[in-house]
Amino acid sequence: MTRKEVRHRLALAWWRQVAYTLAPLLVLSYLLGDTEPVLPVLQMPLFIAALSSLFLSLPLFSAYKRALVATEAALGRAEEPGAWSELARRRRIAFLAAGLPAWIAALAVFVGLNAVALVLLALGSLVLLYLYRIPRQLG
Repeated sequence: MTRKEVRHRLALAWWRQVAYTLAPLLVLSYLLGDTEPVLPVLQMPLFIAALSSLFLSLPLFSAYKRALVATEAALGRAEEPGAWSELARRRRIAFLAAGLPAWIAALAVFVGLNAVALVLLALGSLVLLYLYRIPRQLG
C-alpha cells in the first residue's frame, strides 16, 4: 500500500470517528430532547464526569505524538509500514478517549442536561479529535 493510500485510509477513519462520536448525542437529543428528565439530580455529576474525561486523553495524546514522530523518522525506510500501523493503532485507542465527553453527554440527555452544556461537551470531543488528524507534513 502506498503512502498516499495509507493517508487516505487514515483520513476516512478520522471522519468515521467524528460520526461515531457525535451520532449518539445528536440522535438522542433529537428523539428525547423534549421529554421529561429521568433523574435531574444527575445533571451536574454527569457534566463533571464528562469534563473530567477530557483529561484521559493526555497520556494517549503523548503516545500518539511519539508514534507520529517515529512514523516521520521511518519514512522512506523499510520500517515505514510498521510505523504507519503503529500510528493507526495508537490513534484508534486515543479516539475512544476523545469521544468520551460526547458519549457521556449523550447519556446526560436522559437526565435533562442543558443544551449549552451538551454543545460544549460535543465541541470538546471535536477539538480532541482534531488533534488526531494526520498532519500534511507527514508524507
